[in-house]
Amino acid sequence: MDKNHICDLYDFNRWANARTLSAAEKLGHDDFTRDLGSSFRSIRDTLVHILGAEWLWLQRWNGVSPNALLPPADFATIAPLRARWSEVEAGQKSFVDGLTPESLERRVAYRSLKGEPVEQPLVGLLVHVVNHSTYHRGQVTTLLRQLGAAPEATDYVLYLRQRAR
Repeated sequence: MDKNHICDLYDFNRWANARTLSAAEKLGHDDFTRDLGSSFRSIRDTLVHILGAEWLWLQRWNGVSPNALLPPADFATIAPLRARWSEVEAGQKSFVDGLTPESLERRVAYRSLKGEPVEQPLVGLLVHVVNHSTYHRGQVTTLLRQLGAAPEATDYVLYLRQRAR
């Protein structure tokens, strides 16, 4: 996998995150935080999980191993969530733009959330983050539908079609 492909994946990820946030921001506060019995309880909690994972991996790629994800309670509404996401995505873009063929192959040493030492190739971790976010955006889509709200499509092929226009 080369840098251009990674840059494309991260452009797609930003596009898909923005569409998901746009759908979620149409909810009232009660629906945004309603416990729907999902793996991360609410739409807010699932979105914070996606953001938290993207933030965590960016930290790890930069040599820092946080010992916890972001707490959902820090994001009472979608506004602070969007603001923090903007910061994380700017950091991701800067990081990805600075990649070289050599840096893609470097191994990243970090500590898991359980404190265990781990070392993995950066290129695999970069792909993992986009895949992880895609999985959980799918959960948000299901939760939005449960609430009778309209999710926005985030398929990669749709992104490619829109980009081609």
